[in-house]
This record gives sequence, C-alpha cells and structure tokens, in this order.
Amino acid sequence: MTDDGLHTLGRWTRDRARATPERVAVDDRGVTLRYRDLDDRASDLAAAFRAAGYGVGDRVATITGNSSDQVVLFFACAQAGLVLVPLSWRLAPRPDDELVTRTVRDDDALLIMFTSGTLGPAKGVVLTHANCFWTNLSLSRITEITRKDVVLSVMPQYHVGGWNIQPLLAWWMGATVVLERTFDPGRVLHLIKDRRITTMMGVPANYLFLAQHPDFAATDLSSLNHAVVGGAPMPAQLLRTWHARGVALTQGYGLTEASPNVLCLPDDEARSMVGYAGKPYPHVEVAVADPITGDLLGGAATGELLVRGPGVFSGYFRAPEQTARTLRGGWLHTGDLVRRDEHGYFAVIDRLTDIFISGGESVAPALVETVLIEHAAVAEVAVIGVPHYRWGEVGVAFIVLTPGFAADELGILAYARTQLAAFKVPAFVRFVAEIPRSLGSKVLRRQLLENWKHGLDFEKIGNKL
Repeated sequence: MTDDGLHTLGRWTRDRARATPERVAVDDRGVTLRYRDLDDRASDLAAAFRAAGYGVGDRVATITGNSSDQVVLFFACAQAGLVLVPLSWRLAPRPDDELVTRTVRDDDALLIMFTSGTLGPAKGVVLTHANCFWTNLSLSRITEITRKDVVLSVMPQYHVGGWNIQPLLAWWMGATVVLERTFDPGRVLHLIKDRRITTMMGVPANYLFLAQHPDFAATDLSSLNHAVVGGAPMPAQLLRTWHARGVALTQGYGLTEASPNVLCLPDDEARSMVGYAGKPYPHVEVAVADPITGDLLGGAATGELLVRGPGVFSGYFRAPEQTARTLRGGWLHTGDLVRRDEHGYFAVIDRLTDIFISGGESVAPALVETVLIEHAAVAEVAVIGVPHYRWGEVGVAFIVLTPGFAADELGILAYARTQLAAFKVPAFVRFVAEIPRSLGSKVLRRQLLENWKHGLDFEKIGNKL
C-alpha cells in the first residue's frame, strides 16, 4: 500500500488493527472476524494479487451475497489499487486486459457500482477512493458511529448503500458490523435483540415490513437508538410507529452517482418536517435548476436537483456519452424533481421521468402515494401513469391491503378526492398481493407499466385479497 494517497481506504484496516486489534469488525452469521485478522487477510490477499500480476485499475468482479470474505476482498482491492465490482447475477460487464503497475492515488477507482436499472439499462458508476472517503466523512458529521456501535447491514453489497451508508464508516471507526445476506423481517428483529444492534440502515419498505411483523411489538428494541432511512421519505404514520418504540430516525436522500449521500434530515427535525429530505451533508453543494432551460433558481423553488462536491462520481464505466449528459456545467444532474423551501430544506417530489401528464397537468406519483398510504387499509402503494385516449395519461394506483382491513376501488378513490386535486386522483385502483421491487427495495414501475400494457387482469385477484 502506498503513502501517496491521503484518502485511500486501504489505510483503514491497518489503522484499526493498531488501535483496536481484538475488536470484532465483522459478525457474519455468528462467525466473527477481528480487526487484526481483517487487516492480515486483506494484506495477504493484496500481496497475492500483486504477485499474480494484477495492477492498479484492474477490476475484480464478484457474484455473492454479503459476507466477511467480500469485506476482506474490498480492503485487499483498496490496498492493491484494484477496483471491486460487486455484481447482481443479472449483470455481465465485459473484462478488460488493460494493466497499470504503479502506486495507488486518491483519484483511482475503488468501486464500480451498478445502478438499479429501474429507469433503464443498469450503468456502472465508477467511485474513487476520494469519493468514498469524503462521503463517509460527510456521513460521520451527521450520523456519528463510534467503536462501541454494533451496525446491522442488510443492504446488498452490490448496492452502494451496502458500503457507504454505515458499513465503511463503521470499519473506519472500529465498530462491529453484523452482515446479513438478505432482508428477513423476523430475523432482523431477532438480531436486534440478540446482537444488541445499536444502528442500522434501510429503506421505508424495510421499516414497514418490520413494523408489520407479528414479533415487532414484543421485540426488545432498547439497544437500537438510531436508524437511517434512505430511498424515499418515511410516511408519517410509519415514522410515528418507530418513534413510539423509542427509535430515532435520520432520513436522507442520495444516489449512486453521489457515492451516495446528498441530503440529510436528523431525527429532531424529521419529527416536525414529515416528507422532507433535509439539507445538504457537509462537503456537499446542491442547486435547483429549471428542468427545461437549465437555469439555476434562487430562493424557494421547484426544479431538478443538481449536486457537486468531492463525493460526485468520476463517470460511468465505458459510457462517455452518458457521463457527459449527466455531468454538465460542473454539476451532477440527478434527474430528480425537488422543492426547496425558503429555509433551504429540500423535499424530493419524484423522478422527472416518472412524472406523467394528465389533461395537460403534471402529476408526481410519489405525491399521490404519500396521500394514499395514510389510508388505514393501505399497507403499500405504487402509482404509475398509463396511456389514456382522452387525457393522454391517467394514474393507476396498485395497492397492497393492510392485513385485517377491507377496501374497494370506490372507497379508495373517494378518499383520494378529499385529499387531492381532481387531476391527481388515480383513474383506477388495482389491489395486488405485492408491489414488485428491486433487491434494493425500489418500486419497479416499469414492470407495473408492462403488466398493465399486456392486459394483466388485476381485478380478478383484487378485492378478494
């Protein structure tokens, strides 16, 4: 490992091995790995890579669940200057024969993380050592982790949240990370009690499934003093459910191209600002641009969120044209529509590509979902725009019913009309057994649209659930 890179992450295990050698770094389904052993294994593997002829910039791809072996590999790559490419089994990037033999620098690639593919073909996002260093430094300024913490990691390690939202910061600080291969609500509740988990990260769907589990009310959550929410704002009722159990919730917004941390809303503010994503993290600069003209907007404004700072990615893997479209004028163009209030707080409205036009009026599905989820009978909801002969597009709400509750389409629509402008009220409601989601728990709106276009008859399975 070189001393030329001030922010290269290969240093972290060596520092922790000196400071807290016997402390548990990883708890992988009951098999523990101390910081001393993590550094020894990572250093040995890095040396083996070098001896085998691997050089700075070479890529190592894996297809595996979360594991301590993957953590060892990550830090070995960080030491040797290799790029870890954790893959979902759906993806198959091509190899490259390029070989670079030199020392590791801050601007060298460390990870290639593939986007979820919910909006189109997945893209390889190249994150450097500096990107990961600064995003974790930003995170530490708002959601502190100490060596006394026990962090539960359930996000898949081919997702940027599986590294840069808590796990890497935990290993930097000397905390223990409990790794899980998949998200299972019952097992997570067991681990919180059994391992005395102090903090975790998930998306709203994770916290919803936990709250709906029959063991939730009886599970001892006293150790869990803090949790991080990403992906979407927490619905008000779900926020109240977790607050009632004594768990503080820090909400935020990010995207893979920003490593991912951009906006943050600490728990004390989240209690009074439901639906907001907060203000920028330290070391992150944001702006709001007119989606049509690209002009930057001052004060309270609605438009596309732009981001810049040391956490912004270096580009898409082998996609210079896509990179140029996304990184323009010194800013990362997120494609997300946001509202900034007069105090500088941001609310994420929706993806610009998800917004549909009904009768000449723009409708943001996420805003409609925020209203419908407050209905007692609605456990989950996803809204999409579908073609319509008269209005151009209309909304369809796909709803999973709360166990023990009954509802019909007319009742849901009547409720929606009391809360929404007429053009925002969905034209149709379909009751489904589940909402299709990616392994990162994002709603697969394209799948819902394809199901609709192909005439899948939801009515036959609806209302009887």
